[in-house]
Amino acid sequence: MKFIDEAVIQVLAGKGGNGVASFRREKYIPRGGPDGGDGGRGGSIYAIADRNINTLIDYRFARIHRAKNGQNGQGSDRYGRSAEDIVLRMPVGTLIKYLNTEEIVADLVQDQQKVLLAKGGVGGAGNLHFKSSTNRAPRQFTYGELGEEFELKLELKVLADVGLLGMPNAGKSTLIRAVSAARPKVADYPFTTLEPNLGVIRIDANRSFVMADIPGLIEGAAEGVGLGHRFLKHLSRTRLLLHVIDMAPINQDTDLVHEAHALVKELQKYDELLYRKPRWLVLNKIDMLPLQKQAEACEEFVRALGWKENYFMISALTGEGCKQLTYAIMEYLEQNVLTPEQLAPIANTETALDNLNQGDDVC
Repeated sequence: MKFIDEAVIQVLAGKGGNGVASFRREKYIPRGGPDGGDGGRGGSIYAIADRNINTLIDYRFARIHRAKNGQNGQGSDRYGRSAEDIVLRMPVGTLIKYLNTEEIVADLVQDQQKVLLAKGGVGGAGNLHFKSSTNRAPRQFTYGELGEEFELKLELKVLADVGLLGMPNAGKSTLIRAVSAARPKVADYPFTTLEPNLGVIRIDANRSFVMADIPGLIEGAAEGVGLGHRFLKHLSRTRLLLHVIDMAPINQDTDLVHEAHALVKELQKYDELLYRKPRWLVLNKIDMLPLQKQAEACEEFVRALGWKENYFMISALTGEGCKQLTYAIMEYLEQNVLTPEQLAPIANTETALDNLNQGDDVC
């Protein structure tokens, strides 16, 4: 199935049914009085998160969702039938916004979370409600209210604990294949990955985390070079970023330090919050370096980069160092538990930045 992570839909709730002005007319019962019933409620439209769905492809082609109107009231004190509500099932991680204002309607971060998108109109009142001691034969009634109508933008941001960040062909897909059961496409050319992939890394029976692999990012992504910034939003919910470096590039003249700085600058251009997330350096493809020069080459690169934190030397192809990396990630995630409030979108960026760990900037 094609991966679709954005869609625009229109939701139109149903109109409430009209009330009716009616009088009881039966043989031998003169002046029977008012008996007009109320109109039924119009159908509302809800969204519900479903963990069994992983794409917005259904909403790319079915853009208009219209609930039915409520039934009009009738005589003999008969109320109109209310219309059925419509429930739109969406992937967990879907962010719903008003199209014109970008105001957030809801953020579906938990399975079976249900939110109201458009409320159906209230049914009108029949003349039965207007009867009084001074108005024995009311002819007043009210019309049903219109239902709400909105144009909404849907954005899917996958839920993962760890995100892989790196230049094309850095070995991100090979890494996620090595540590999980995910099987993304792997090949010896750039931009093999064209859509996000998720893998569950199971440490033991009761300890696991989710890793997200996105297409590679290159210098100039902010201007649309390569695949641009399109997939970076899928890292916004992660707690930890792994910056994967290809220590054995095909082009021997590649300046790895410049590429690493360029990637982090693109990250900052896209989102300051994402740029401030904790990042670990993962030096991949060390199996392609001479054994006696692996440590020396990695230390030289780290010094040139100005990296002050720990780093990991791995080979995703052979599995060397991957076990130590996953155990370190699991320990970090257990020590930094994410609260439900942190999953929700943060409206005030300045406040969010103040709440982040203000350590020394790297890269």
